[in-house]
Amino acid sequence: MDMKRALLVLLIIVVVNQLSFSQKKIWDETAEQKTERMKWWTDARFGMFIHWGLYAQAARHEWVKKNERISDEDYQKYFEIFNPDLFDPAEWAKKAKAAGMKYAVITTKHHEGFNMFASDYTDYNVMNTPYGKDIIKQWVDAFRAEGLGVGFYYSLIDWHHPEYTIDRVHPQSASTNEEYDELNKGRDMNVYRKYLKNQVREILTNYGKIDILWLDYSFPGEFGKGRDDWGAVDLMKMVRDLQPGIIVNDRADLKDYQGGWDFTTPEQFKVNAWPEENGVRIPWETCQTFSGSWGYYRDELTWKDNKQLLTLLIETVSKGGNLLLNVGPTARGTFDYRADNALAEMGEWMKYNSRSIYNCTQAPDDFEAPDNTILTYNPETNRLYVHLLDYPLQNFLMRGYADKVKYAQFLHDASEIKIGKPHGYWVEQKHAENDINLLLPVNKPNVEIPVIELFLK
Repeated sequence: MDMKRALLVLLIIVVVNQLSFSQKKIWDETAEQKTERMKWWTDARFGMFIHWGLYAQAARHEWVKKNERISDEDYQKYFEIFNPDLFDPAEWAKKAKAAGMKYAVITTKHHEGFNMFASDYTDYNVMNTPYGKDIIKQWVDAFRAEGLGVGFYYSLIDWHHPEYTIDRVHPQSASTNEEYDELNKGRDMNVYRKYLKNQVREILTNYGKIDILWLDYSFPGEFGKGRDDWGAVDLMKMVRDLQPGIIVNDRADLKDYQGGWDFTTPEQFKVNAWPEENGVRIPWETCQTFSGSWGYYRDELTWKDNKQLLTLLIETVSKGGNLLLNVGPTARGTFDYRADNALAEMGEWMKYNSRSIYNCTQAPDDFEAPDNTILTYNPETNRLYVHLLDYPLQNFLMRGYADKVKYAQFLHDASEIKIGKPHGYWVEQKHAENDINLLLPVNKPNVEIPVIELFLK
C-alpha cells in the first residue's frame, strides 16, 4: 500500500511539473530559430530611440507629470496646444541613417497616456490635437523608406486612463494602503487590461510589419504592478500571433516564460560583461541618452561628448550588445541642435569605421586587449578590430598575436601598418616570441577613435 501511495505521489509530481512547464511556454521556437529571427538585429548593433509626446512642451523631462505631481486638469493644456508643425519624419530618418543607425524605436504611448497614433479606444490621441495627423503612420513610412527597421515603444503604465489604478510611480502616488484604497475606489484594472490589449493590437495591425516591440515597464512589489496586472501572458501570445517575426524586450515581467521576451535591456549604464541567464549569454541592448533625459529637456546640461558616445557604442558591441541611443524631439517636431551635432559627429566616424561595429561581437577569449583599447570581432570575415582610445607613440605591442595576424591596416583609410622591431635607442624593448609590434605613425590620424583592422590567419 505504501509503495502504491509513493508511486501515486510521484505521478502527481510529474503531472504538476509538466503542467507547470506548459504554463511557462508562450511560444514554440528552437534556439536556432530564435537566433535566425534576431540575426538582422544583432548584426545591426546601433539604433535610435525616440521619446516624444506632450511632455516635449513642458521641456523638463518625460516624467514631468509625476515629478511635479501635475493633475490631469493641469496637464490638459499640453494636449490642447500640441502642434508639431515642423515635424518632418523623412528628415529624421535621413539623420538616423547618416549617423549609422540601422533601426529605430518610437514612443507610441509613454507613461503620460497620450497616443501618438490614431486609436479607436480613446480620444486622448494625436488626431484630436491641433496637429490632427497620425504621427506614427508618417514616421513608419519615412523610416521604412530609408531601409531602417521600425519598432514601437508602448507604455504598460498609463497616468491618464481613468481605470488604471494608482500605484507608486503614478503622479498621485501615496504612502499607505488606506490612502491607495481611497484613491482607487471605482477604478477597475480589468477595464484597463482590455484597453491595453486593444491598443497593442491596433499598433501591431494598422502599420504593417513591425520589427521591434518595447513594452515598458513592470515594477512588482508593494504598490507596484507585474504580469498579472497587465495580463502579460495573454498579451504576449497575441503579440506573437500578430507579428511572428517581431523582437520583444523583457519588461513585461515574463522573464521565466519561453517566448515571453527576446532581449534584456540595461538602461543608462554600461554592463561589466555580456549578460547571462543560467550561465548562457543572452541578446541584450543598452538604451542610453545623449544627456540625462529621454524626453526633450531644454535646460539639461549633462550632454555626452563625441568620444564618450563612440566609446559607449564600441564597448557595447565588444560585449555582444546593441546600443539604442535616444533623441527627444522638441514640441515643434525638430531635433535639439545638440542631438543633431552629436548624430553628425557619430555619423562621420561611422562612415569610415562602421565595419568594426556592424556584424561584430565580442572577441574570442584568446585575444588580449592591449591597454587603452577595445576589441570587436567579425566572425564572418574573421577580422579583429582594435579601437585606440589613447593613441600610442609609434610602437604598439600586441602580446600573443604573432601566430594570429597576417596583415594590419587602419580602417578609416585602409593604409598598411607595418609589423616590425620596436623603434627606439639605448634600451631594447623585450617581448615574447609570439608578440608583435605595430609601427604606427607619430601623428594620430584625423579620427576621434582610430581603428586598426587585423586580418587574421
